[in-house]
Amino acid sequence: MENLIDLHIHLDGSIPLRTARRLAKLEGLNSIDDTELRRRMTVPPDCPDLNAYLAAFAFPLKLLQTPEAVEITTYDLLTELRSEGVIYAEPRFAPSSLTTSGISQEEVVEAAIAGLQRFIRDQSEDIKVHPEHPTLRAGLILCMMRGRGEEAFRASMDTIHAAKKYLGRGVLAMDLAGAEALFPTREFAPLFSIIRGLDIPFTIHAGEADGPDSIRDAIRFGACRIGHGVRCLENPELVELLCKKQIPLELCPTSNIQTRIFPSFDAFPLRKLLSAGLKITINTDNMTVSDTTLNNEFAKLKEACALTSNEMHMLLTNAKEAAFTHLT
Repeated sequence: MENLIDLHIHLDGSIPLRTARRLAKLEGLNSIDDTELRRRMTVPPDCPDLNAYLAAFAFPLKLLQTPEAVEITTYDLLTELRSEGVIYAEPRFAPSSLTTSGISQEEVVEAAIAGLQRFIRDQSEDIKVHPEHPTLRAGLILCMMRGRGEEAFRASMDTIHAAKKYLGRGVLAMDLAGAEALFPTREFAPLFSIIRGLDIPFTIHAGEADGPDSIRDAIRFGACRIGHGVRCLENPELVELLCKKQIPLELCPTSNIQTRIFPSFDAFPLRKLLSAGLKITINTDNMTVSDTTLNNEFAKLKEACALTSNEMHMLLTNAKEAAFTHLT
């Protein structure tokens, strides 16, 4: 397998099982065994839609409500990604979802950066001893969560301020995540006007639970990439626009199947996306919630969609070019 790049991976949806076990003990949940941990942290096989999929995050989020938990999880996730052969990743999370213990969003972000920095230090020491081991580069994406009202707006503004403060110091970009169909992308125009004014790069979840119009709104706002974006195929003019602007799509096949956008891997429109000339990338979305890895995503695409070695190389090149960090 070639060097892998994951541009769309959620920290809270990708807590390694061994980390979850440790965090559960810190929360006093000593009686939960690995089977129960998996059940609580993995989407059920009969998941009906995106909203039900998002419900699987309740327990993982409960484990991430302290700076220590955020720091540990960031470090452990990067360690696991490196062991999978990933050479670059952009873990993303919503700081506003990790403040129920009373800590600020900035404290959450600082904890994640501390985990990132500790990983970089330990990786450097390991490479001195084992220069043959792969090197993983990484940076963080901060997510605003979809919602309405003054409280949701203030939370998003706090996320924007944190992103600006730590931009280039561990933070790479911003995102908009959450219940896409319930809170349409167009409603967040004022926030993205502020983000553009601060010169913060951003991607937006669009064209997953909501249709092509959400992708058009994301493009209009100035998104550098589109999270998921598979429903662009419903509108040929939109496909043409994405191709013309060469805006990358962050595809997450297993996640799309679990949220019932597609019934199976056989039905995943990889061939249509490739034939259309779209700049697509393959990602995990949520390693633990979706019970997948990047190696697993490519293996399933190879089996179900006849993904060739040349096509895989092209997808990895797309990811390299779409990264918020310049990769040589």
